[in-house]
Amino acid sequence: MGACILAIFTLLAIGAPLIAPCDPLALDLDDGLALPSWRHPLGTDLLGRDTLSRLLFGARVSLTAASVVALIVALIGLSVGTVAGFYGGWADEIIMRLVDTLLAFPSFILSLVVAGLLGPGLWNAILATTLVRWARTARVVRSIVLSLRGQEFVLAARSLGAGSGSIMIRHLVPNVLGPLIVLTTLDLGNVILSLAGLSFIGLGVQLPQPEWGAMLNYGRTYVQTAPLLTVFPGLAISLCVLSANLLGDGLRDFLDPRHQRLPKETAAD
Repeated sequence: MGACILAIFTLLAIGAPLIAPCDPLALDLDDGLALPSWRHPLGTDLLGRDTLSRLLFGARVSLTAASVVALIVALIGLSVGTVAGFYGGWADEIIMRLVDTLLAFPSFILSLVVAGLLGPGLWNAILATTLVRWARTARVVRSIVLSLRGQEFVLAARSLGAGSGSIMIRHLVPNVLGPLIVLTTLDLGNVILSLAGLSFIGLGVQLPQPEWGAMLNYGRTYVQTAPLLTVFPGLAISLCVLSANLLGDGLRDFLDPRHQRLPKETAAD
């Protein structure tokens, strides 16, 4: 179900130029705050911009930015966690103390501080979110590598003359990918919320560019007179976060052999 919802949002975002009934930036001052109609299925904002078109084009920004952040966080966490767990010693101490420092603060508050220093903008929001979210992934990867580096297949590779880089890339990283995929998928929802939150308070995407968090911030001004301006972007954010969590839970059950289901006969007995 989570994969289907995410796939639908992805297809809508990709096909936004073909599906959107209007230009998301086109103004129609004579049709401001219009109720849903055949011409504007989800209504319009104060400046007459079509809400459905802005939602579709906003999906392109929100989902693309969240995917970029999740991918970069996974790569940084994988690299840093593998090095820390494999080598140990002073390298592990330095990396883990940095990780502890980042994890000591709420991630969104730290993202808010970094984004405030960098200034408003989409790329600054992406950079700020990336800089504070890799620590959790690195810690999880490190714990997995610590449990693997003393096992027989690693010792056998070392006894055959394999170097440290070869052992990490060929033997440790493949065993980390399963949990890493699950963690990245589960974190995708948090990334969507974080980026939308930065845009909501004015540190992310700037109007008139369509983005769900920025649309939510715009609509709160008219929450009593035109509540649909906040309902639709809020619903889109909620559905994407929910679908990412469902997909992550499903992948965890699929990739972790300890969660494999019993045969029907055994379950029936």
